Amino acid sequence: MASWVLTAMDLACQKAQRTLFEGVSFSVPAGSWLHIEGGNGCGKTSLLRILCGLSPAARGQVRWPSSSHSPQSPLSRPDRSVLHYIGHALGLKPDLTACENLCADAHVSGLALSREQAVQALAAQGLQSRAHLPVRVLSQGQRQGVALARLRTSPARLWILDEPLVGLDVQATATARALLQSHVDAGGAVVMTSHHDVGLQGPGARLQLGRP
Repeated sequence: MASWVLTAMDLACQKAQRTLFEGVSFSVPAGSWLHIEGGNGCGKTSLLRILCGLSPAARGQVRWPSSSHSPQSPLSRPDRSVLHYIGHALGLKPDLTACENLCADAHVSGLALSREQAVQALAAQGLQSRAHLPVRVLSQGQRQGVALARLRTSPARLWILDEPLVGLDVQATATARALLQSHVDAGGAVVMTSHHDVGLQGPGARLQLGRP
């Protein structure tokens, strides 16, 4: 597998003339993880959105791995073959079933995903019995599980996740941790925020935003 690195260089973020953070630099190579920590309001979600190309930085630059595995270069925004982002909003359509959400997400990414493959991904998250229910009737933890099931059908090697364990019960949390660990072990990379210790093993680092 080709080697690549996500690199952040001297990033700064400002909201309403207030500096949330500045001078943030790091690298996340293939086969590793980065856990971003800090109190509420320190800019964790803002940093993730900058890394995804969804929000501009006040200063600094992000370099993503390219989809063609060619030498890295500044891009306006990475595509879904490079990066998969799950934010607080989850991006689920409430009136579609869990299965239909996975199929629709794959279609947007230009991927072929059968209903059987979607159900298998949901079953791996412990949601087989919920696969054909509208997302609007699911609990918060079940919706989170549906969002995480999309990772199982994504080709992206870089996952950027905002509180991926929120709302999950004990079993679902263990399943999610195993999913993230297997991705890193296979040469992918995970950048995440979490108020809990996710417990990933292997090469990794923690980044503290704001005061420790």
